[in-house]
Amino acid sequence: MNHGIAIMNDRLGLWFNPAMRVALFVTCVNDTFAPQAARATVELLERLGHEVVFPPQQTCCGQMHANTGYQLEAVPLARRFVRVFGDPSFEAIVSPSASCVGMVHDQYPRLAELAGDRDLAERVRELAPRVHDLTTFLVDVLGVEDVGAVFPHRVTYHPTCHGLRGLRLADRPLRLLRAVRDIDLVELPEAETCCGFGGTFAVKNADTSAAMLADKVRCVLDTGADVCAAADSSCLLHIGGGLERQRAGVRAMHLAEILASTR
Repeated sequence: MNHGIAIMNDRLGLWFNPAMRVALFVTCVNDTFAPQAARATVELLERLGHEVVFPPQQTCCGQMHANTGYQLEAVPLARRFVRVFGDPSFEAIVSPSASCVGMVHDQYPRLAELAGDRDLAERVRELAPRVHDLTTFLVDVLGVEDVGAVFPHRVTYHPTCHGLRGLRLADRPLRLLRAVRDIDLVELPEAETCCGFGGTFAVKNADTSAAMLADKVRCVLDTGADVCAAADSSCLLHIGGGLERQRAGVRAMHLAEILASTR
């Protein structure tokens, strides 16, 4: 946690730690398909008093390649990541994507070992502790759960596989949601069951993926929620597509969008 003298935000009534210089790790999916999640992340962090920097040289982290079996092809992307985000002026690297943060923490060390690249392995060891998904950064690094959000809607939360099993986010996202004013947070049945996306799994095993999605959509609808939230835009695109095809009237929203809302 960043220990220091807390500062008061009079408009929102929030206490937060002194400003940090944070690099936004936007990820391919957010940049291409869900820019609203990235914008919400920036808006939220700036509202909490932090400087957000966007390194324009960032590209894909290599997760798609590595997860599909092209591990050596992912190594140059890992090298690029540590070069772009290795700027020591970045006190933290924050992403609205649990799966891509998991790639850095879990797969980059294996890629470095596979490539026999000791320099990459050392740079990953140095950098990884500064790479956080949004919820971990808020709860563990800043020590904040109430971010001053207001969201008067019924919401259910889907814990994505990478966040739940990879990063072990546990109840951090739910603690943040419970602190949102006027929210009606309802439990998702069979919440820990995969939605069926799994990256290229949804393409290579389309029928199985569709069946898993149907089960997840049914559980979302059973809650009567207006919004299905998650910490990964990729899974939200999958779930949101299923909800839209059924014309269910339920929105799929990134957690960051809810936390950035103040009205």
